Amino acid sequence: MLKEKWFKVFTAIIMIFLIIFLGTKISFIFTPLVIIVNTLFPPIVLAGVLYYLLRPIVTLLSKKMPRTLAIIIVFVAIAGGATGAVLLIGPELQKQFNLLQENIPKYTKHLQQWTLSLTEKDWFMKVQENDYLSFEKMTAAFEQNAKNILLGAGTKIAGTVGVIASMVMVLALIPFVLFFMLKDGKNAPTNLMKILPKKHQGEAESVLEDMDEALSSYIQGQLIISFCVGLFAFIGYLIIGLDYALVLGLIAMVTNVIPFIGPWIGTFPALIVGLFTSPFQALLVIIVVVIVQQAESNLLSPFVMGKKLNMHPLTIIFVLLIAGQFGGLVGLILAVPAYALLKVIVSHLYRYIKLD
Repeated sequence: MLKEKWFKVFTAIIMIFLIIFLGTKISFIFTPLVIIVNTLFPPIVLAGVLYYLLRPIVTLLSKKMPRTLAIIIVFVAIAGGATGAVLLIGPELQKQFNLLQENIPKYTKHLQQWTLSLTEKDWFMKVQENDYLSFEKMTAAFEQNAKNILLGAGTKIAGTVGVIASMVMVLALIPFVLFFMLKDGKNAPTNLMKILPKKHQGEAESVLEDMDEALSSYIQGQLIISFCVGLFAFIGYLIIGLDYALVLGLIAMVTNVIPFIGPWIGTFPALIVGLFTSPFQALLVIIVVVIVQQAESNLLSPFVMGKKLNMHPLTIIFVLLIAGQFGGLVGLILAVPAYALLKVIVSHLYRYIKLD
């Protein structure tokens, strides 16, 4: 049994976990590693997403010119496009945000009136007989939580400033990381395989190629679909005359990055705005969302994503539920691509054990 390949593989896995566990017990080794990972992870992930989006364009241009020049041209085009987008939609976006901020008191007043009318209902009065659902207790708890938030606001200012500074640093690092990814990324697998024995290099190359294809398919497909969903939602909201159509369309685009759950999160703000306008407007919002999601499910996803990831929807739901518990919003965003990579590794590992 000691000479069996599966035993050697699992022994190596156990040794890796043991080394990690022992490392966590040695603070002067583990703490710097955690700091390094926390510092480098955001710019590398964001630059990696942009890398998979821009790599096809850079590869196409590099056939006609040096790769470095192709990357510079792409960067200049992105900077020009971003500047044009800001100049084009920036004023309208700011206008809608300001209008939304001005109307928040009106929406709050409508919510208070709705709550007051709700408390006058007979069934609500019966619910109040339950001490656990007492409206007075819930109001008192809300007031206490609000006071605690206000009291802790002062201590959180320094932390907020630190977060903003970290975000600025990450955004400043992304172009440099992205440049070198686009320039030398194709050489990374070759350099990585040099540290492996020659007899394992072929299998390692196959694993890296499958991982690259899985990430590329998912990132490119998901971002293209999210952009289309946001655009279609914006057009639909304009047609029905919904307020803040641009803001709500951007929300739909951003939240659609999260599979399954994201579209529902993006629908909620639009539905609230529609309800405050009129019940009929809310119904129109639901119709627009249903049409957009049907177009996404039946047209966009099959055309853009295809069957490349080969994941059952139920599997994705379970993965999202688990990832949400462990990683929150970040876990939801990274869950599906991480699962795709893990699936590639496990499938190759299983084949390696069975065939060799």
